[in-house]
Amino acid sequence: MRAYLGISGAIFGLIALLHILRVVLDWSAQIGTWTVPFWVSWIAIFVSGGLCVWAFRLFQASRPVS
Repeated sequence: MRAYLGISGAIFGLIALLHILRVVLDWSAQIGTWTVPFWVSWIAIFVSGGLCVWAFRLFQASRPVS
C-alpha cells in the first residue's frame, strides 16, 4: 500500500509540474485537430496537485508504528 501511495503521489506531482510548465512556458497542446485551451491546464494543476498532496498525506499516515 505504501509503495502504491508513493508512486501515485509522484506521478500526480509530475503531472501537476508539467501543467505548470505548460502555462509558464506557453506550450501548446493539441488533441487531434482540437487545440487545448490553457484553462484546462489550470484545472489540471489543482486536481493533480490535490491528488498528489492527498497521496503523500496518506503515505505518511500509513507509517508503521514501532
